[in-house]
Amino acid sequence: MTILGHHIEEEVQAKLVLENGTIFTGEAFGATGESTGEVVFNTSLTGYQEILTDPSYAGQIVTMTYPLIGNYGINLEDLESVKPQVAGFIVKEYFDYHSNFRSIGSLGDWLSRHRILGIQGIDTRMLTRMIRTVGAMRGIISANDLDDARLLQKVRQSPEMKGLDLTKQVTTSEPYSWDEVDRTPFALAPLAQHRSGGGKWKVVVFDYGVKHNILRRLSSYGCVLTVVPSSYSAEQVLELNPDGIFLSNGPGDPAAVRYAIANIMKLVGRKPLFGICLGHQILALALGAKTFKLKFGHRGANHPVKNLLNGSVEITSQNHGFAVDPETFDPLAIEVTHVNLNDGTNEGFRHRSLPIFSVQYHPEASPGPHDSDYLFRQFVEMMERDRAPAVGPQSP
Repeated sequence: MTILGHHIEEEVQAKLVLENGTIFTGEAFGATGESTGEVVFNTSLTGYQEILTDPSYAGQIVTMTYPLIGNYGINLEDLESVKPQVAGFIVKEYFDYHSNFRSIGSLGDWLSRHRILGIQGIDTRMLTRMIRTVGAMRGIISANDLDDARLLQKVRQSPEMKGLDLTKQVTTSEPYSWDEVDRTPFALAPLAQHRSGGGKWKVVVFDYGVKHNILRRLSSYGCVLTVVPSSYSAEQVLELNPDGIFLSNGPGDPAAVRYAIANIMKLVGRKPLFGICLGHQILALALGAKTFKLKFGHRGANHPVKNLLNGSVEITSQNHGFAVDPETFDPLAIEVTHVNLNDGTNEGFRHRSLPIFSVQYHPEASPGPHDSDYLFRQFVEMMERDRAPAVGPQSP
């Protein structure tokens, strides 16, 4: 395996410094150097590869609460984007000796190749409890400069997540069509050509940092997907004449993505709309609601969500640091459909008269349970109703 970074063969001291002055000392793994970002935690027991490649984590240093990470290595099947997206990685114990029939290499080698810093050997339980008490904080991982005062100064000079638009860092630069056969993007081609190949529903996907498994699940329900940049205009989307429009997950503050909000405002009432995560928040903002930053966010694969439409409880995969304020919805236009059972925050809504709905969590899972996969079918059914011709009064 060719390593482009500097893989660490022997123990190298590293430090994690938080903006509140707390200092953790451990050992580096992956690449060397230093990196700043918002320090958050994820409670998933498995799925570190999917977490690392989720574009929603751009700008963040992710702490895994499960203590042993790396034992099944890295494979090509579980990528949620083409590369790791995190700013850094924190674990209690990194396990370099991987063992899995799909593995093509170690986690440390893979992080080194993509120049991602990791730190192990720190008290991740203490760190997680601190984040829960104080809130998500900016931090820095360094394996080079170990001076506490300089590292703290660098942290406090780094940008805060609130007010930060990170979608431009992770979105596609050009539109492309998604080919489920080999699960790789290929050059944009006329949608009609793909419909004849078996796809039934033409869907435009706004890429705010879309996960591959969202595209796989949409494809599995017969959707022919054209993925477009986050700044793609409403007029350009309507020229493609899709049956529906999907708003993807992504990183950063939804209120900072003003161009996306303005575009979705123009599309409301024109085509069926379905949003997930950041897409859910942008859709809510386009409908006049407001968002706010959570104290430490929801990140993990076991968050309970109640479906208010049928009373069922879904165990969900989540990754977000902002939420929609349901009190700012117009109750005559919007109906809340899902609520988080841990803290009561909004997890979903639908429009009372237009073909629009969205959820805050991740029905595609990866990693996580599949309790909410029905939402993709619900999107298809909504497009089918919208495409059906209106039935007028019959003449005698």
